[in-house]
Amino acid sequence: MTKVDRDAGNGLDSVDIFDRELLANPYPFYDRLRREAPVWQVPGVDLFYVSTWACVAEAAARFEDFSNNLTALVVANPDGRPSLFDTSALGPATTTFSTSDPPVHSVHRKAVFPELVARQMALMEPVIRSAVDERLRAATRGPSVEWTAAVANPVPMIAIAKVIGFPSEDHASLVKWAFDGTELLAGKTLEEMAGLVASANAAAAYFAERFDEALAAPRDDVLGAVARAVSSGVLTRDDAIGTLVILESAGSESTASLIGNAVHILAEDASLQDKLRKDPSLIPTFVEEAVRLESPFRGHYRRARRDTDLGGVTIPSGATVFLLWASANRDPAEFDHPDEVVLDRPQPRAHIGFGRGIHFCVGAPLARLEANVALQMLLERTSSFRLDPARPPAYVKSVFIRRHEHLHLLVDWATG
Repeated sequence: MTKVDRDAGNGLDSVDIFDRELLANPYPFYDRLRREAPVWQVPGVDLFYVSTWACVAEAAARFEDFSNNLTALVVANPDGRPSLFDTSALGPATTTFSTSDPPVHSVHRKAVFPELVARQMALMEPVIRSAVDERLRAATRGPSVEWTAAVANPVPMIAIAKVIGFPSEDHASLVKWAFDGTELLAGKTLEEMAGLVASANAAAAYFAERFDEALAAPRDDVLGAVARAVSSGVLTRDDAIGTLVILESAGSESTASLIGNAVHILAEDASLQDKLRKDPSLIPTFVEEAVRLESPFRGHYRRARRDTDLGGVTIPSGATVFLLWASANRDPAEFDHPDEVVLDRPQPRAHIGFGRGIHFCVGAPLARLEANVALQMLLERTSSFRLDPARPPAYVKSVFIRRHEHLHLLVDWATG
């Protein structure tokens, strides 16, 4: 029984947004929010959860009222109650296209987007296939595999590091910094935040060093793109470093979450596995359903620029707003059978698992490619896989991400 079930008779004010059980299965809570309080103020703090498709889509489009500037994150006080953490301590990571508004956002995104997608995507499929192949070959030595450590976590970093231009010998450090970066948004205690801020500063120092190298000799990668943008005056040095921090962190975190969540869904549904094995052309559609059902990022923050109204609720100027992609993606007002995998939806990409509007995820094509390749190769090389009942899956405790801490599978490897 989840926290929200236990408190059903006491009103939403008694819900603990940090409760581990609630975070492991947030969907009954999201359903209740959609029905009872589509725009809900977290008790005792200027933080508003937005849960319905209509309200999330409206807020995402109203950037004149809801700024993407990241000024505050939710954290847990010593007594367990939520409060807001001033993000000014995070340095360059808060000055980037992902946390800016028009017209600055458009200028910053243009400096990176063509490089990330147009020039690099065509080169990435062989790199991704090689990375997945190496890890699956190692996994076939036994009847079980811990999927997150074997494939879901390392493969996205290999891909995004290649796109950006980071050396392969730095992958281990980059994975740690990426996950620490999203842990900052997880709803940690103030004590935990201090260590994560130190990690963010170490990451920023590393990125600054790589950026300075690219500035001296820009290559045909994202490092080179941001270096040229700084040289031409489009970006400042802090903008460039912040862009690298966000691309590295979000590019690996979101895809690690997606690859883990998609495999978890398949591990619980043998008939769905068989269907995709028989018709691999359905895998891309399944990936979209996995993004919708288990959105890699539960949501994203906005800040109210002024006193405004959303869903009949007055939101004061300066308040923090959390747009719950994961709830909107299961809204029955928008999706038939919202809690099920449906492979023949008329518009399979009509979800907001990669964000919405001007802040749609710049790396979504790369994430889709990685997930498609990983699932295709896993299904080709197995006859079945299922959850290990002795070691049930666990999620990272976070109000922000939906990534597995571990996902143990029992696997029947294909022969021949």
